[in-house]
Amino acid sequence: MTAVDVRSAARPDPDESMAAIADYVLDARIESREAWDTARYMLADSLACAMLALEFDECTRHLGPLVPGGEIPGGARVPGTRYELDPAQAAFNIGTQVRWLDFNDTWLAAEWGHPSDNLGTILALADWLARKEGRTITMRDVLGWAIKAHEIQGVYALRNAFNRVGLDHVILVRLASTAVAAAMLGGTREEVITAISHSWIDNGVLRTYRHAPNTGPRKSWAAGDACRRAVIHALNAVRRKVVGYPSAVSAKTWGFRDVAFEGREFEFERGFGSYVMENILFKISWPAEFHAQTAVECAMQLHGKVRDHLDEIERIEIHTQEAAIRIIDKTGPLDNYADRDHCLQYMVAVPLIFGRLTADDYGDQVAADPRIDALRERMVVTEDPQFTRDYFDPDRRYIGNAVQVFFRDGSATEKVSIDYPVGHRRRRAEGIPLLLAKYEDAICGPLPASQAARLVELAADPQALDRMTVQDYLHLYRS
Repeated sequence: MTAVDVRSAARPDPDESMAAIADYVLDARIESREAWDTARYMLADSLACAMLALEFDECTRHLGPLVPGGEIPGGARVPGTRYELDPAQAAFNIGTQVRWLDFNDTWLAAEWGHPSDNLGTILALADWLARKEGRTITMRDVLGWAIKAHEIQGVYALRNAFNRVGLDHVILVRLASTAVAAAMLGGTREEVITAISHSWIDNGVLRTYRHAPNTGPRKSWAAGDACRRAVIHALNAVRRKVVGYPSAVSAKTWGFRDVAFEGREFEFERGFGSYVMENILFKISWPAEFHAQTAVECAMQLHGKVRDHLDEIERIEIHTQEAAIRIIDKTGPLDNYADRDHCLQYMVAVPLIFGRLTADDYGDQVAADPRIDALRERMVVTEDPQFTRDYFDPDRRYIGNAVQVFFRDGSATEKVSIDYPVGHRRRRAEGIPLLLAKYEDAICGPLPASQAARLVELAADPQALDRMTVQDYLHLYRS
């Protein structure tokens, strides 16, 4: 019998892309005042979304321990509830709350996503470390980790389209959250790289739940699931000293690139800094998929001119970016909330008819209004190449849409065209007062008046917020 050659090669040096993330999360100093200021607004906006999500039973049934009896006194807290959980399950809870209504911040590029999803990991693990291990962690620390998580997710998204190979963007939430969580735990460079390698070996979840005919509510808890997995990878690497896989991305045949990314190398437009937080997009006015935000604003402007003439409409022309056509251009039946809030035509029809678009408008009761589908059937969606070019331009990052209504008598409304929404960096001065109003409205319902008032004060006092410990801050969100 001939012996089989089982010689093994020496383990390689870590993939450069993983090492770069580790160096960034461990060593980078964030000097941009704009990034810090925007991070504070991001925090308020994200927790506004978390509080608003509590109004929906479909969300709250996902919250709490994974099994009865799984609560941990003194554990990580879930805002707006009485739950105290292990950090992984708390990360799932908070990530699910922030993401549920599709109303938190957004990043659009070759890949799309919502970098504030990473707060699920950051807040849960920070609270756990403070309460269970006695660490002094300030909200300044939390914001710094958030800036880095935003940057990792967003820089990868600029040039790397995971959606093109059928993978969901939460792969980048898991990546960014894993790296930051390992650093939060005090991991060494090797341990952070180990955690990152396990994140890549997980591969990615499919986008099946975001697209017809399978659109469903998993898209609202997928980021929470990524946050939970990130905490597990970080704890395994730093506390349990698991073995890492240095060529998890690049290994021939078995690495992520060959298995799941068609053999392509990652591309990067820029290095890691604070660009993503500075340019993040806020959903301020409407809980609508971001590629439709300006289309909704156009429709709102046209509402007064068409509301009394809906039966006279011959067609509605929507001009948009290529990405919107791939993601949210939908015809035919819409089966549920998740289907409707990712349908461009639905998100234009509702404001044309009612002059509004709220989370409740995606529910079955409003969707049963026959006028919505009647208008959808008369819509024509086409790509405007200029909108697409401006979308990818790193100095613009526009998300343009235009809407025009044509009537049977040959008349038409003006063509309303908007390049970028109120949540865009170029409309910060207009948007921030609206964002803070969104926050105040969201927290005043579920929280005691004194706690809500203190949180509103903190949102307007950067120095006081930065100094506050994470456990004191999250205590204010106890219901």
